[in-house]
Amino acid sequence: MKKAVVLGGTGMVGSQLIKLLIEDKEYSEIVSLVRRPSGILDPKLIEIVVNFDQFDNWNHFITGDVLFSTLGTTIAQAKTKAAQFRVDYTYQFTVAQIAAQNEIQKYVLVSSAGANANSKTFYLNMKGKLETAIQTLPFKVISIIRPGQLDGNRTRKRTGEKIVLTLMYFFNKLGLFKHYKPIQADKVALAMIHAARKDKSAIYTLDQVFELANINQ
Repeated sequence: MKKAVVLGGTGMVGSQLIKLLIEDKEYSEIVSLVRRPSGILDPKLIEIVVNFDQFDNWNHFITGDVLFSTLGTTIAQAKTKAAQFRVDYTYQFTVAQIAAQNEIQKYVLVSSAGANANSKTFYLNMKGKLETAIQTLPFKVISIIRPGQLDGNRTRKRTGEKIVLTLMYFFNKLGLFKHYKPIQADKVALAMIHAARKDKSAIYTLDQVFELANINQ
């Protein structure tokens, strides 16, 4: 039986991941570090509301077999690039460092299609830099998931995102922007769980994420 630590359990992917882990018989305990309560209740789930700027108060909770990292925000919610960087990069990397120090063996990260530390696009550059930094840590297995545009139910409405999704589906039908094909959040969460079963580090591009999610277990 395994113990999972989840970062970002109230997000669209993270909430789906929590539900799948609760149903997964391989996991007997799930520790979820969140910024606000999720409302999910289960005997397997230990949810801890934390201030990510005060890691000394909660770093001892980061122990187990696998760390799943799904934390993220948007520039619209964060208001500034610096604030978004703090959530998407600094918080995630800090937790990953603590997990490595606490000898968690496997790490699974939700990144983004097109992530590149040399990109001139702020978001893709930030995601690429996080990937590069994570790969310097001494985990036994590092799995990086690069989904396209995420689709699914959010607790907070994002009108702009709905417009982008509609356009992306339209362009995909024309054979355009296939590398950014939308993917359902539950598929990404399932791909993360399947990746955690692997014994070799890998970066999974969009097509591979779809394949990973459809693996029959």
